[in-house]
Amino acid sequence: MTLSNLEYRHEPPSVEDYCNLRVQAGMSPRGKEAARIGLPNSLFAVTVYEGERLIGMARVVGDGGVNFLIVDVAVHPDYQGKGIGKKMMGDIMQYIDSKALPGSLIQLSADPPADNLYKQFGFEYMTDSIGMYKYIYEK
Repeated sequence: MTLSNLEYRHEPPSVEDYCNLRVQAGMSPRGKEAARIGLPNSLFAVTVYEGERLIGMARVVGDGGVNFLIVDVAVHPDYQGKGIGKKMMGDIMQYIDSKALPGSLIQLSADPPADNLYKQFGFEYMTDSIGMYKYIYEK
């Protein structure tokens, strides 16, 4: 594998590739029907391919004005530590910088040690809020 063979695209992945890469990267699984609805509603996406194999992805969701949320930042374990996540975040931040206005809030959730990557892009730990979530399990 050489990094020069990688193709960066600004489009969401297929539902199948998205669901597979989340699990391969050690993230929680997502339902295919939820992904089928959600992926096309991304404000912006970066996908990285080696040939036809998805090896990295990241998305921005939100309302495009007040709130931007960076989600699904994932790199296949075989490709981690090679600068792919940093390049994807650079593309994401270029998009956000072109769209965000005074008062816009850009958020993400990070698992260590990935928080070190996000610090390079100006993200700080929240001190006045507590992150919360609710996950919908199989119905």
